[in-house]
Amino acid sequence: MLTENAYDLLVVGAGVFGLTTALEMKRRGYRVAVIDPGPLPHPLAASTDISKIVRMEYGSDEAYMELAEQAYQGWLQWNEMLGETLFHDVGVTMLTRAPMSPGEFEYESYHLLRKRGHTPERLTEDTITHRFPAWKARAFADGFFHAQGGYAESGRVIAALAQLTQTQGIDLYPGQKVEALLKENQHVRGVRTYTGSTFHAEHVVVASGAWSSLLVPDLTPFVKATGHPVFHLKPTDPNLFTPPNFVVFTADIGRTGWYGFPLHPREGVIKIGNHGVGQVLHPEQDERVVISSDIEQLRMFLAATFPALQDAPIVSTRRCLYVDTPDGDFWIDRHPQCAGLTVATGDSGHGFKFAPVLGGLIADAVEGKPNRWLPKFHWRNVSWHTGKKEASRYKGER
Repeated sequence: MLTENAYDLLVVGAGVFGLTTALEMKRRGYRVAVIDPGPLPHPLAASTDISKIVRMEYGSDEAYMELAEQAYQGWLQWNEMLGETLFHDVGVTMLTRAPMSPGEFEYESYHLLRKRGHTPERLTEDTITHRFPAWKARAFADGFFHAQGGYAESGRVIAALAQLTQTQGIDLYPGQKVEALLKENQHVRGVRTYTGSTFHAEHVVVASGAWSSLLVPDLTPFVKATGHPVFHLKPTDPNLFTPPNFVVFTADIGRTGWYGFPLHPREGVIKIGNHGVGQVLHPEQDERVVISSDIEQLRMFLAATFPALQDAPIVSTRRCLYVDTPDGDFWIDRHPQCAGLTVATGDSGHGFKFAPVLGGLIADAVEGKPNRWLPKFHWRNVSWHTGKKEASRYKGER
């Protein structure tokens, strides 16, 4: 058996939770290594895609909105730090088929934005058609446009962060899949990989997304992996779907689950996905495929919303894997029984937008430092009673 050098911190998983943690802990003076099956970006990781939404809107949840405001500023700074535009600040529009009303996600988001000093632009049937001509005329009655928001090229962000870890002196081990945690008397001391290698550390962070509960079975009652369909379409009229004519959108999402993006500047496709209850999947044993009924529902949505895309060819599909918690909040905390172990998972379909602040949150959990948001994400006694996510608790999208 091969024994590697010991570290202050081992991070298991090179997705957005893991890489941001590694970078922050390195900044705080720790000797850090990241272990991942690879290749990077991992093709099955939730972070790996052409885009993820970056938005502040969280209904009436002011804590998430405040955290998203910080993340938004972080994305602007990352564009400068990384030397390329990986976050596209094109704006976000959230539309409803009926007038917005109290208690609904869009209404509460709009009024909380205004309360916090933002200036979302209220839209009507007429202004929707004028500003965004790809939307079916008079199909949507209400909503708003918020100029602060857009999307990040998520796969390219992960690649850039992985490269940054190496330039910062973090040891990165792609091609190493962790088989088990190494424990001594309820204290985690490192990991063993399927290649027979062992890595030792004072502390281990499991940030393995849908695979986290396979390494930490105590998570099983609290998280589940669910797959959600994503489609890439080729428009016949690209200009119709290019900003400012078309921006990141949600389409009456509390009822329909549909969201999407403008024409991707590199890929030349429109990405549209559906956020809902999802299909429960095992991260290793189940296929992640989009089925014919998913495509039928997409075509029905396009006919009622974007007629110019109704017959657009589908270039590719993907079933994106969320790690859902029953309340939709992240799971970032030290393990309550095992010393030397922190878990960072439970993206619930809305974690990527927080990338610029995730590392700080997780690092504070590792160090046991006070953090005003961590109580929201602590190890808590919530479990899945109904076996399905509450569709009305909309927080995320891919």
